[in-house]
Amino acid sequence: MYVLGIAGPSDLGKTTLTEQLCRCLADRGRVATVKRMTHAPAIDTAGKDTARHRAAGAATTYGIAAETWFATGQQRDLSGTLADLAPEYDYAVVEGYSEARIPTVALGGRDHAGERLAVGSDAGDIDIGSLVERLHETEPYETLGSLVARVKRSDDSDRAGAIATFTGRVREHDDPDDAATECLEFEKYEGVADETMAGIREDLCARDGVFEAALHHRTGVVEAGEDIVFVVILAGHRREAFRAVEDGIDRLKQEVPLFKKEVTVEDAVWAHER
Repeated sequence: MYVLGIAGPSDLGKTTLTEQLCRCLADRGRVATVKRMTHAPAIDTAGKDTARHRAAGAATTYGIAAETWFATGQQRDLSGTLADLAPEYDYAVVEGYSEARIPTVALGGRDHAGERLAVGSDAGDIDIGSLVERLHETEPYETLGSLVARVKRSDDSDRAGAIATFTGRVREHDDPDDAATECLEFEKYEGVADETMAGIREDLCARDGVFEAALHHRTGVVEAGEDIVFVVILAGHRREAFRAVEDGIDRLKQEVPLFKKEVTVEDAVWAHER
């Protein structure tokens, strides 16, 4: 799922830009939108911004208020909402989360945490076609759930009796006395890393009893406790699945050219990870 944030003051056309993007992206896949609300709206949002999103082609919309949740169930946040959307949607357009580390359009000079894809004084300055091209060059938002959903769509899923997964995460301590790790930052050797990952996946899929494989390693800043890397295998039986998962993560760690910086409470050090 590709994620795009729109950051800027409320009077510069963020919702209009979201509508334009929904119309464009809905021709390419399923679109969801997420909007930060300054207050909890009424359940009936007819005529409100989220209704405009749906009218423009968004299949699902969420309005998230900072302090008040206006539906039944557990209160949502942005990361949890994106994780829920990733298995079923191709795009998510996010309004009003300038602090989120996601690819972003900045309107009116608004500061933001994510990669900047476009900038304008208002929505009218943004070239939608160019923006969509740049969005497709960014790293997709993947979760364990989105990768599991992908392998389940295999044409051979009716022959599969096992799904095995591996998730690597940022540990805060190697030992109790170590300085706490705040985050890891990853950069990849552009082109080479993706080609190597694709080659590993092809080799795994060619193994007897393996029907599908999916691998993903995040780049950018990953906070302590967050997930970094996933390997998912769809296979006929558990033994083939377990062996392929282990070989997949071992080869990813050994062969994919990634550069890692560890940031602790005391220091920051880059280390090459092959």
